Amino acid sequence: MHRQRRRGQELQTALLDAAWSELVEAGFAKMTMESVAARARTGVAVLYRRWSGKDDLAIAAIAHYGRMHPLDVPDTGSLRGDMLAFLTAFSSRRSDFTVVVTSAFAGLMASSGLTPAEVRARVLSDRVGVADRPGELYRRAAERGEIDLDTMPPAVLTMPFDLMRGDMLMTLKQIPPERITSIVDDLFMPLVAAYRPVKA
Repeated sequence: MHRQRRRGQELQTALLDAAWSELVEAGFAKMTMESVAARARTGVAVLYRRWSGKDDLAIAAIAHYGRMHPLDVPDTGSLRGDMLAFLTAFSSRRSDFTVVVTSAFAGLMASSGLTPAEVRARVLSDRVGVADRPGELYRRAAERGEIDLDTMPPAVLTMPFDLMRGDMLMTLKQIPPERITSIVDDLFMPLVAAYRPVKA
């Protein structure tokens, strides 16, 4: 193995890219610190100086991939249009990601004792400014007077994404356009209308 001399962020990125590739190609169960080091062409001690073990490295790799592949927030001029566009992008660009993460979750829970919610919290905590993309979408809608973030229940705001993730976890496939439209038009928008600001 020919080792490459890299330092700082370049080395960190190479290690996390290698760990993500191991998760995709080998799966969490077969991924080892040694296999990641070999793929990254470095020594295993380099990994242990940054992560305590495979669990921490896998979580960091998942967060890194999500951070490096953010979803653009659409600006169609309406909440409905933005939500349809965002959920469509969410489906097309997050389906493969969801498959990999879902398979890793079972191994992480067994190995680390963390719950799915705790794993998700660990992943999102390393993605400041990226994980809150739906928040940006909602802030724009509030500026247009379409929603009132002070009175809108948080469950309504997270509901479209919770439904999308649930469908992805059940099917491990992209969500059909008609299902996305139904989530927005039949479920989300009626709830938004129920809490829409009253114009004076």
